Amino acid sequence: MNELLEKLMAEANLDATQAQQAINTIAAFVKEKFPMLGGAVDQIFAAGSKSND
Repeated sequence: MNELLEKLMAEANLDATQAQQAINTIAAFVKEKFPMLGGAVDQIFAAGSKSND
């Protein structure tokens, strides 16, 4: 997850809070549009968060 945050900060010129909000917004959008992927999206982002703690 940290890699994605860093990429958003560097390439989109976002601060850390904005980058995290962007990730949360994208995850929520994917879960809304593709409910069958909701569990997978949660697992992907949860796994990324755990590895960076």
